[in-house]
Amino acid sequence: MTFSIVARCAETGMFGVAVSSSSPAVAARCAHARAGIGAVASQNVTDPSLGARALDLLALGADAGQVVDVLRGSAPHMEFRQVLVVDGRGGSAIHSGPRALGTWAEARAADVACGGNMLADAGVPQAMVDAFGRTGGPLGDRLIAAMRAALAAGGEAGPVHSAGMMLVREVSWPVADLRVDWTEDCPIDALAALWERYKPQLDDYVTRARDPSAAPSYGVPGDL
Repeated sequence: MTFSIVARCAETGMFGVAVSSSSPAVAARCAHARAGIGAVASQNVTDPSLGARALDLLALGADAGQVVDVLRGSAPHMEFRQVLVVDGRGGSAIHSGPRALGTWAEARAADVACGGNMLADAGVPQAMVDAFGRTGGPLGDRLIAAMRAALAAGGEAGPVHSAGMMLVREVSWPVADLRVDWTEDCPIDALAALWERYKPQLDDYVTRARDPSAAPSYGVPGDL
């Protein structure tokens, strides 16, 4: 019931996750990223604890492939799970259990891994990888392009209703954590519009947290 992308920007070291699903609030369960460490999507009969565990393994020095191997060998019910991982060197790995739902597929390259289940077409993840690779600009733009490519390739077998995108870089919190938790319209269109509104302010929010005296105007009544 989900398709997602995890990725690293080779130029900036930023990590990101984008995900969409027919179920509500998908990003709250599936998107995991940690600055300087990596990005993970845990989906399909989702166990959110796999995301945190995968990031902890990356932080200990495991690469993406080793993380997937450890989870396969130690976590329960992995036959139901999909886990996508990208590490700090741009390595990528995917686990898709044989009991993943419906038509499921996966694709990856350096700095990116994509996967989905209950898909309308098995080519969806490769279309996402291809779109990510040919798109320039900020990582968020590239993730949105991949999600749009997923829709163009067929997307999920039924309509999607939620979407989200998480970006991390040099601070300990996500510099963007954008969510469309439910809509009867296209959540990816809504997420893209939200990103276009948030993108020009992203650096300002980081500055406000680190040094309010250096922050630009807040642009609200009473702000001098």
